[in-house]
Amino acid sequence: MLVERFSMGSHGSHISFCMTQINSRTLDITPAPDHLQVRQLANDAAVIQQWEAYVAAAPAATFFHRAGWQNILRKVFGHRTFFLYAERDGVIEGVLPLAQIKSLLFGNSLIALPFAVYGGVVADSEEAAAALEREAERLALELGVAHLEYRNMTPRHAEWPTQDLYVTFRKEITADDEANMLAIPRKQRAMVRKGINNKLRAEFDTTADRFFALFADNVHRHGTPAMPKRYFEALLHEFGKDCEILTVVDPEGAPLSSVLSFYFRDEILPYYAGDAERARDFAANDFKYWALMCHAAQRGIKVFDYGRSKVGTGPYSFKKNWGFEPQPLHYEYRLYKRDGIPQNNPNNPKYKLMIETWRRMPLALANFLGPFIVRNLG
Repeated sequence: MLVERFSMGSHGSHISFCMTQINSRTLDITPAPDHLQVRQLANDAAVIQQWEAYVAAAPAATFFHRAGWQNILRKVFGHRTFFLYAERDGVIEGVLPLAQIKSLLFGNSLIALPFAVYGGVVADSEEAAAALEREAERLALELGVAHLEYRNMTPRHAEWPTQDLYVTFRKEITADDEANMLAIPRKQRAMVRKGINNKLRAEFDTTADRFFALFADNVHRHGTPAMPKRYFEALLHEFGKDCEILTVVDPEGAPLSSVLSFYFRDEILPYYAGDAERARDFAANDFKYWALMCHAAQRGIKVFDYGRSKVGTGPYSFKKNWGFEPQPLHYEYRLYKRDGIPQNNPNNPKYKLMIETWRRMPLALANFLGPFIVRNLG
């Protein structure tokens, strides 16, 4: 109507002025070519390929930023996922994988990323990082979560609450097995040699059968629920050659200890492990990690990531005994409906009775009930 009114006038300048205003309004609502946009990863093969290429190249990215985790979290655990990426002109400049865990037992949260030791935003610029985190906060408010959690390796939000509960252990290895052996402190080295002298063997499995039997028995002894076997099967399927199971057997071929590891760039991450009660008599756990280290070195791996442990626990001491030094993890929390950081871990005294009860429960029943609980822990 504005165009029609001015075109009926006698002054051409009015028409020109009107068209300038229309063009200006058009430009205001059309993104400029360099406009940064935040989108959610969908089932688009081309974009997934872009995401994977970005994560493979970004220095701060980890195995837990890979797109395949979206399938795992949705299909195995039924969690809502929001894998955010910032893109400009079709080029990804940052990623932030998120998932919501909504539980009557443990509350409602948005986490980057559940079941992962590392997470948070990875971006080429502060502009992209800020855009991704703004969208995460918008989602958190929309979903009504009690808190938003980033599992950072380096701090980002000094003003957010954090806790010194977890550390990680990472160390460089070489292609020389003897040099790697000599890098292990003397007492721990003796345990590795004991496993070698016991004629233990390391075998690589194509299924999760032996691993799950050892893993489920191990966590049951510690009074914690086991993840479902189909979770480990899904990991093997989703990540292919980047997910591997090594199982240690005694001279008669009976499985003693097993570990599921992830490979990412030039790193190996032994991530889930389990053992039989008699594994200690054979030094099978010590042999297991030594065999894995040798195998990784043969594959050209440069970094052995022993993973996350709680400060002051047995696994913490075990990793230090290997000559690995703890490095702090910076888990940051944006609290919305909480007064403090949630303590959903075995160190919380309120879970003591539950842990003792779980230890006494028959293993078959524990394996049946476990997945219903563990899916809500993240």
